[in-house]
Amino acid sequence: MDHEHFMRLALEEAQKAYGRGEVPVGAVVVLKGEVIGRGHNLRETLVDSTAHAEILAMREAARRLGDWRLNEAVLYSTIEPCPMCAGAIVQFRVGTLVYGARDPKAGAVDSLLDLVRDPRFNHRVEVISGVLAEECAQIMRRFFQELRQRD
Repeated sequence: MDHEHFMRLALEEAQKAYGRGEVPVGAVVVLKGEVIGRGHNLRETLVDSTAHAEILAMREAARRLGDWRLNEAVLYSTIEPCPMCAGAIVQFRVGTLVYGARDPKAGAVDSLLDLVRDPRFNHRVEVISGVLAEECAQIMRRFFQELRQRD
């Protein structure tokens, strides 16, 4: 699996969020080399605090498969998932999570805690981190710098 290729697709999703004034996080779900779900943050647009990129991508993938279990799927996210998304990743039974940049303020995979590999849950997720980390972090830095300049 070409992790950089699919992370670039997730970055394209993040760019869509950026263009809408949303926090630029993007995600794609891949099964057997095919993208089956895409998402980018839409919290402001949808007035929905659950409209995170990862959740939207997993929902689309589950609809396409006709099954909420994504055991064989790989989820690519530009940023380390938050606690809500990490919990959803476990609930969707995602097989592998690949993320770009760490989120030291809200990351629930490696930074603050580890929800996706906690042995107390009935499902654990394989994790690959740091794929295109600098590019994934850069779009976030740029977004928040511009936001601070407007205020």
